[in-house]
Amino acid sequence: MKKNMGTADRVIRVVVALLIGFLMLNGTLSGILGIVLGILAIVFLLTSAVAFCPLYLPLGLNTGAKNAASTAKK
Repeated sequence: MKKNMGTADRVIRVVVALLIGFLMLNGTLSGILGIVLGILAIVFLLTSAVAFCPLYLPLGLNTGAKNAASTAKK
């Protein structure tokens, strides 16, 4: 599994996941929306931990600086 996420992408995902978690614990998010966003927050944390987003593959995205530069030259 090649890394396809850069540092900024990973940090943004963690911040969004923490914000969602805070809003859920605070009681601001609840119901179906809370469940869906909670699952999204877990996915954000997991993909940030491994620096790989499976959704980026079919879209051809790569936010990693080193990898993005090498693919741009091709």
